Amino acid sequence: MSLDISGSPYELFADWFQEAQQKESADPNAMALATATVGGMPSVRMVLLKGWSEKGFVFYTNLESRKGVELHDNPNVALCFHWKSLEKQIRIEGPVELVDEAQADAYFNSRPRDSQIGAWASKQSRPYEQADALAQRFESYRAKFSTLETIPRPPFWSGYIVKPDLFEFWVNHVNRLHERIEYKRVEDEWSGGWIYP
Repeated sequence: MSLDISGSPYELFADWFQEAQQKESADPNAMALATATVGGMPSVRMVLLKGWSEKGFVFYTNLESRKGVELHDNPNVALCFHWKSLEKQIRIEGPVELVDEAQADAYFNSRPRDSQIGAWASKQSRPYEQADALAQRFESYRAKFSTLETIPRPPFWSGYIVKPDLFEFWVNHVNRLHERIEYKRVEDEWSGGWIYP
C-alpha cells in the first residue's frame, strides 16, 4: 500500500488538495455537498470550498435555499471531492455550524460587486413564473445599491463550516484494486486504517 496512515487526515488532505490545485483544470475546490431532511430524504449538489483548516471546511450559501433549510433542520452532511485527473477522491462526513458574522462579512466583501448583487437578487430554490424575473431583480438591486460603495451582506446569506468526524481517501488502481483509507474521530484523536474497496 502506498498511503501512509500515520499522520493526520488534514495532512493528507493538504497534500492532495495542493496537487489538485496544480493539476485539475477546472474548479479543484468543487465538492459535492449532501444534505438530508429530518425524515432522511437526501439531496446533493456541487458547491465550492472557500476555506479550510483543522477547524473544518467552509462554504457559503443562501440560508433560505433548500440546502440552507435542510442544514438548519438536520446539520449532518457529507462532502465528496473527486479529481478525475488525479484519480483520487476524498469523502468527509460531519456536522455543520454557521461561521461567525465577521467571517461571513469578510468573505462577502471579497466577492465581485455583481456577485454580491446576485446574492440579494436570487430567491434561491424558490420558483418564479417569468423567464426574466431573476434578471429584473438583479437590475432592481443594482439600482438600489448604486450609490453605496459597500454592499451589505444579506441577512439570509452566510457560511457553514463542516467539522469532520470521518475522512475517507480513495485512489484508483487497475483491476478494481483501489486503495481506501478511513480516519474516524475518537474524541479528539484520529484513528486511521485501510478498508476494502
